[in-house]
This record gives sequence, C-alpha cells and structure tokens, in this order.
Amino acid sequence: MSHLVDTTMLFAPRSGGVKRYLLAKRAWMADHRPQVRHTLVVPGDATRNNGKGTQTVAAVRLPFGDGYRWPTSAKRWADLLVSLQPDLIEAGDPYGPGHAALDAGDRLGVPVVGFCHSDPAALAALHLGSWAEPPVRRRWARMFRRFDRVVAPSRHIADRLDAAGVSNVHVQPLGVDTQLFCPSRRDPDRLRAELGLGPDTRLLVFAGRPAREKNVDVLLEAMDLLGDEYHLLLIHAGQGCRPQDNATFLDYVREPREMARLLSSCDAFVHANDREPFGLIALEAMACGLPMVGVASGGIAELVDEDVGQLAQRATAEAMAEAITALFERDTAALGAVARARAEQHYGWHATFSGLSALYGQLCGAPEPTPAATLPFLRERP
Repeated sequence: MSHLVDTTMLFAPRSGGVKRYLLAKRAWMADHRPQVRHTLVVPGDATRNNGKGTQTVAAVRLPFGDGYRWPTSAKRWADLLVSLQPDLIEAGDPYGPGHAALDAGDRLGVPVVGFCHSDPAALAALHLGSWAEPPVRRRWARMFRRFDRVVAPSRHIADRLDAAGVSNVHVQPLGVDTQLFCPSRRDPDRLRAELGLGPDTRLLVFAGRPAREKNVDVLLEAMDLLGDEYHLLLIHAGQGCRPQDNATFLDYVREPREMARLLSSCDAFVHANDREPFGLIALEAMACGLPMVGVASGGIAELVDEDVGQLAQRATAEAMAEAITALFERDTAALGAVARARAEQHYGWHATFSGLSALYGQLCGAPEPTPAATLPFLRERP
C-alpha cells in the first residue's frame, strides 16, 4: 500500500474523537510508515487541497451543527476520491462520504474499510423514539455489509453490528497520546483559583460535544444530589445548560495541552453516556491519572472497572451520585495511578495503528504481522 485515504464528514473545527483519531493517525504514519502517503478528505467551505495532505470538499454547514458540514453530492465526493488514486480507502461514517468511498472503491477496484465510530440506530431511537431504530438499523447494516472490512472501536459496537447482521468485524480500540495526556500537567491550585473553589471541594470533570446522548442533564441532576461538597467542570458539553452553583461551563478547548492541564488538575472524571461507542475522552482522562466514574454499559464499561474507578448500574442521577460518593470513599490516588498505568501499557496510539496497519496490509495483499505485545488490552464487557 502506497496511498491511504481517510474520508469522513465527522471532521469540523470543534470535532471530538474522530478528528483526534485521524490527526493521530497522520502523525503516526509519518513517523512509522513514511513510505505511505496519507490523505484526509473532509468537508469544508470550498473544494481545495491545502498541500499538506488534507483535501476539503465543499459542503453545506449544518444549522445548530457545531460547525459540521453536510456534503451535497456523494458523486462529486466519489469523483474526487477516484482522482486521488488510493490503494485503500477508510470511511469514517455511514453518510455521504461513506457511500462515496464505496463507489470510489468499486470504480478503482481497491479495498474499502468502514470504521464504525457511531451508532446511528441508537441515536435515532434516542432523538426520535423507538420506532425509528429498526429502519435506521437496517439501512446502517445494509451499508456496512458492503465494506471489505468493518472496524469497531469496542466490543459494544461489534455486538451491535453483529446483532444487525454485519459480519467481518475487526475490533480495534482507539488510543491516547500518553506523553501529552499525563499527570505531570497537573496544577490543581491554579485551576481551583480560576474556578473560585476551596481546596476541599471535590472537583469532577467531563468534556465532550453538547449532544443529548452524552447525558449531561444526568450529571447536572447528580450534582444537585451531591451538593456543594462537589463541583462539576463541563468542557464544551455544557453549552445551553441552565446555570448551576456547583457547576462551571467552559467553551470548547482547542489546544490539547490546555485540555490535558484541565483534565489532570481535577479529582475525578465522570461520564454518564450509557451508549458511548468507545469514549476517547475517558481514555485521555485515564492517561492523566484520574479515577473514573461511568455507566456499566456501552464502550465506557470496557475501559472502566473497579481497578480504576466506579461504575453506576444505570444512567440516572441517583445511580451516578451513588457511584461518585462510593468513589471518594476509596483511595482515589491509587485508582488514578492504575488508570494511568493501564493507558500507558495498553492504549498507546502505537498499538492502535500497528493493528490497523496489519489489517490494511492483509486487505492489500501484503500481510503485515503484528507482534502480540502491540495488541491492546480490552476486557470483556460485564
């Protein structure tokens, strides 16, 4: 393989995990596979090549979409992919770019990988009602069955694909830059001064898109139950939420080092999404040495166990408050140390991209063995 193209519409100025995955892949490929040309094809305000490996395609900005853009022509997108003459295409969504990738792959006779970063059927049920899930799941499955290989970031997503009739799924967890996200960036006194908090306040943090499935309302209701002894820092996710005395809302943090400082300076990370496909921000918090509170379902349950934190049995305010209280009855410093060690030992980006490189090589007819030591740890879901 001499030219790899990644394409997705899930790439915007305020994007989350998909964008971080793609940028990390670009950096890793440059260091470890310099012979492979890597091109990103993503939406933009105009069709242009920045000369640095990113090709934008003109797309319409979505209203209330936090900067995301919707491609107006899958054919135009596919034509551009064909013109790049890739040896392999990875599609990061099941929308217009995903269809364009399949079209281009057919026309070029090259393999196309579908990376399942999200669960549109579950999102349809959440936003529209249970009636919407079956037709969306059928359409989702019909598309993913067309890919030469499907990559899932967690067993949760692999199970969802399997239940929908999609086989040939490769589970490959995402990774984290453990040098960037690390406990050495911790500066709790500075952060507490910025937030106007005393030294004894237990400072919780969550960061993510301001999306309904993140269950930010559950976290805020849990804070009502916990009272003034606790304070919640919401980064980006609190957009549009009502003011609350024991919660602070920050805007999107663009600078990764600043995000690492904020995460590592808190006392614990909390995540109330029970349908999270993977939870890259949770992994970044683990790398920062934070003890974790999550829900015992979805991708978070594959990252968090009693060795690194506490799992709530349900995504309710009462269950989350109970889990947070239980966490602080334990040795949080020891839990954070185990979380950091797990991130370092099992979830470096090198493991992720070594595994994907082996998969790409197999699809292109040039198997690339992956030493067992590079394969990431991934525990079974409860």
